[in-house]
Amino acid sequence: MYYEEHEHIEYHYDLGDQSRQQPVTAPTSSPPASEPPRPQQSAQAGLQAVDPGAIRRCMYRFTYIWMKGGNSFWFWPVFVGRTSVSGFRWTGRRWVYTGIGLNRIDMFTC
Repeated sequence: MYYEEHEHIEYHYDLGDQSRQQPVTAPTSSPPASEPPRPQQSAQAGLQAVDPGAIRRCMYRFTYIWMKGGNSFWFWPVFVGRTSVSGFRWTGRRWVYTGIGLNRIDMFTC
């Protein structure tokens, strides 16, 4: 596995045994047209990373993510690890598979 980093997003590529991996599919439709209202600062404010258990409830659901540093986007999580989440990011025209370090996410809603 190797990593790349662009726009505060970490891209994870697994070059291992492809036969062990389960197929991962992107959503079949685009996300909602408008950005949801940003949640009020929660009890997690000031923490260094999002709790994996909190974002796990958003798996296979349209999720809006606000990153530390200001970027925000629609996301479709398909895997949550101890320190990262992977899934599909909406580019405005299509879904692109990516991974994100939980310590880079400021807030999210699903």
